[in-house]
Amino acid sequence: MIEKIQQFRQAFDAGLEKSSTLDQLKQLRTDYLGKKGCIPLFLKELRDSSAEEKRAFGKHINEFKDHVEIRLQEKNLSLESTLDQVAGKEYFDTTLPGRRETTGSIHPITQVMEEIISVFFSLGFSVEEGPEIETDYYNFEALNIPKDHPARDMQDTFYVGGDLVLRTHTSPVQIRVMERQPPPLRIIAPGKVYRCDSDVTHTPMFHQIEGLMVDENVSFSHLKGIMDIFVQQIFGSRTKIRFRPSFFPFTCPSAEVDIQCVICSGKGCRVCKNSGWLEILGAGMVDPAVFRYVDYDPEKWTGLAFGLGIERIAMLKYGINDLRIFFENDLRFLKQF
Repeated sequence: MIEKIQQFRQAFDAGLEKSSTLDQLKQLRTDYLGKKGCIPLFLKELRDSSAEEKRAFGKHINEFKDHVEIRLQEKNLSLESTLDQVAGKEYFDTTLPGRRETTGSIHPITQVMEEIISVFFSLGFSVEEGPEIETDYYNFEALNIPKDHPARDMQDTFYVGGDLVLRTHTSPVQIRVMERQPPPLRIIAPGKVYRCDSDVTHTPMFHQIEGLMVDENVSFSHLKGIMDIFVQQIFGSRTKIRFRPSFFPFTCPSAEVDIQCVICSGKGCRVCKNSGWLEILGAGMVDPAVFRYVDYDPEKWTGLAFGLGIERIAMLKYGINDLRIFFENDLRFLKQF
């Protein structure tokens, strides 16, 4: 063991000579004095030795330990003194402004989503979530879109394999909630959705919030009242709103909801194609066929549903003309929010 201690001592001295930074010195201390260093291992090995071996080798181990500690301390003082001398020669301008830490902010899409959720939360809606990889049944069939239905052409779908798809809307969440929860209910389902589309107003992945309200005697008047409150809270109390007849397989009657153009205040411009109106969401009364998939009695219960794209609302709210800028992570853009 004495020969082994001498070898480690020579290796330590050589390593100490090569150490030129405090980090290297710290590593050397760990290698020799740390919990898994060689000196603690020597002491551990000594505990299992006989009394004669402890007397014979203990002295050499302690001398090696003292040698390491003293040399490390001397080298540490030498390196610190050298660094102080170098720092003293450098010019430091005390009039320079300090380096500020950059702060992060909530992404504009998240801000708008949270604002919309808070509006519906104040109206008694709870938030529900569901999987982004859905079965064909929940994404289409249970929403009154069978396999041969032409409305499937409205959805540019990513197929994962078999009957699995990346959900094209968050409406499947409504089916899942109705399957496990009896009416009355009032929910919104925010989340990511996916469609094979990409241009200045479409991206393959975007965010939606879809809402559902089921109760006795729910009417289209309730839908209009909820939409009025939503639009006024998001775009301002003077914003006008209108409903246009439309078609969705899972609602009947269905409508597109427009607001007065936020760019030209209804006068007509390039953004609204000189119509004075901008489409913001689709809505309608839940088709009784959907209720039959979840064992709701359509003779007793009625419901309203709506769906809106978060990116579209954000574009209109902030006057942004290219949807893709939300996902480019350009700090010059994001810092504005």
